[in-house]
Amino acid sequence: MSSSSMPAHAHAGPPDTKLDRHVLIVAGVVVLGAIMSILDVTVVSVAQNTFQQEFNTDAAGAAWTMTGYTLALAAVIPLSSWAAARFGTKKVYLTSLVLFSIGSALCALATSIGMLVAFRVIQGLGGGLLMPIGMMILTKAAGPERVGSVMAVLGIPMLLGPIAGPILGGLLIEKASWHWVFLINVPVGIVAIIYSWFALRSDDETNRSSIDFVGLLLLSPGLALFLYGVSSSSEAGTFISAKVLVPAIIGAVLIVGFIAHALRSNNPLLDLRLFRNRTLSIAVVSMTLFMIAFFGAALLFPQYFIGVRGESTLQAGLLLAPQGIGAMITMPIAGRMTDKIGPGKFVLAGIVLMFFGMGTFVFVGAQSPYWLLCGALFVQGLGMGMTMMPIMSAALATLTNAQVPDGSTLMNVVQQTASSIGSAVIAVILATNLTRAPESMLAIASNTAPDSLPAELQDTPVPSSFFDAAANAFGSTFIVATVLIALTLIPAFFLPRKKINSPLIEEDMDRAPIVMH
Repeated sequence: MSSSSMPAHAHAGPPDTKLDRHVLIVAGVVVLGAIMSILDVTVVSVAQNTFQQEFNTDAAGAAWTMTGYTLALAAVIPLSSWAAARFGTKKVYLTSLVLFSIGSALCALATSIGMLVAFRVIQGLGGGLLMPIGMMILTKAAGPERVGSVMAVLGIPMLLGPIAGPILGGLLIEKASWHWVFLINVPVGIVAIIYSWFALRSDDETNRSSIDFVGLLLLSPGLALFLYGVSSSSEAGTFISAKVLVPAIIGAVLIVGFIAHALRSNNPLLDLRLFRNRTLSIAVVSMTLFMIAFFGAALLFPQYFIGVRGESTLQAGLLLAPQGIGAMITMPIAGRMTDKIGPGKFVLAGIVLMFFGMGTFVFVGAQSPYWLLCGALFVQGLGMGMTMMPIMSAALATLTNAQVPDGSTLMNVVQQTASSIGSAVIAVILATNLTRAPESMLAIASNTAPDSLPAELQDTPVPSSFFDAAANAFGSTFIVATVLIALTLIPAFFLPRKKINSPLIEEDMDRAPIVMH
């Protein structure tokens, strides 16, 4: 081919992976939305005891403030791809921000637990679209050659949310009131709405005006019922319970029905034919195992520091800070290098670091030195920064422009499902391990609910052997999380270890004008 007939891109050399001003502005918009959505989950988890006292309800009633939000998230995420194609990502993102902000303000005005749960559902309907739509916006703005770098930016709130949430929640409840757990979202939401209005470009795509109602009626309630059943296992303390099995099985049947429908439909709610893409399939399996292990372990760390070591919620959050620092160090480096040489090498190294960091907690005791535990969390954080977002980048970088909405929605469905499964599995295993040693339950109660102790123990120090038993229960549970991290090595081994050639680049080259000399 002569130089006069070559596409313009052919003269440009390797694509520039540096993030320009426009992409950074768009990334700021998306990160603001992600911070609101993700932090809200962990901040509210800290306020559970406060809700019980304020609204005169039990633990199960207060837990619905989290369950209602999660179910709304699960129900609305499958709509992301269709909504983006029908109305454009900018309109959907702005609507989500408005809905989330209004829901937050209403939550702060709630006067009963029923009102609070209802308003949390409104919040969840807005929050459920923020992450998948944000990922679509970022992926399209940056282009495939920079998807690793922008996913690293988006990964910061995703990884730091479970760490920063308890700190922020503890401060707000201790220094202000529970209302500020929600009110803090309102000014942030207003800033995000104004920022988004001016920063995001309109993309009124209308190539998919009809919605797949059959798919919607199968997937949204199916996902919500399945996650409700799974999350109910934490309260039941077992998976073998009608409260767990009935909704989980009904949900699973609906999801299987959706899969069968989607593979036959010409216009499915979510295009499952994307799984023909080998790299995306491997990334989804890797992400599933990683999220189950990560969110399961994220539940254990603060519970150990609070229940066994007697730290406050705020102190427990600060003790988790080394994990966030480690992630912040490696995440931007891994993002840039993933764009240059592919995700495989970094993901494998990150999983190994996480294995050793988390594995340290298998041997945790009631008096384990904090320097050792914080060091292990730092190493784990280094591994986290090298793992989660490169896996996601591997999936998205292989998609065409038309496939990005479905791919983003699919990854968010996987994340939500896997994180709920991980939290439930680890919670049940921990409860089982603690129940086997009743003295460990007494030790934890002495730090978290001293009034619930038997009268003879309320005025006397709890024996140190009780705390040793509690620490052993946590150590045994960490074995499961560590094994799950190790299992992630199997699919991750097959991730690309060289730069991914994206079909988006090929599309751009095909559309490029012919330059005449």
